[in-house]
Amino acid sequence: MQVAIVNNSRHALPQYKTPEAAGMDVCALLDATMPIAPLQRVLVPTGLYIAIPKGMEAQVRPRSGLAIQQGITVLNSPGTIDSDYRGEIKIILINLSSEEQTINDGDRIAQIVFAKHEQINWELVESLPTSVRGEGGFGSTGLVNG
Repeated sequence: MQVAIVNNSRHALPQYKTPEAAGMDVCALLDATMPIAPLQRVLVPTGLYIAIPKGMEAQVRPRSGLAIQQGITVLNSPGTIDSDYRGEIKIILINLSSEEQTINDGDRIAQIVFAKHEQINWELVESLPTSVRGEGGFGSTGLVNG
């Protein structure tokens, strides 16, 4: 599948690092280092603009290495980029560590995964069909005998 991309950064296009990878790493586009205090949220530019085909979305997900090594993750994970959005891709990061962390220009800060999606139409009804699970909520499928 072809996806149109404008790269206004000085970094290479996102790419799959292995033949079976689902996500492509996205790099920060910064003029200076960006310190992130514990529990601070930042919006990190990438210089990338994409035109996603209709019926698809781009999901922005954390990078496991950044999470385990620095305690930095994508705040609204997974974030969704809709097919009609044409603005710059920016990544919301949060520092969950107890120490200040730093993002540098060119750091791989998130990954992007493309996925198909459906749009639905609501059918207003008075009640829902029954199911084996019923109204069992959080943790209910892990209970013994119930």
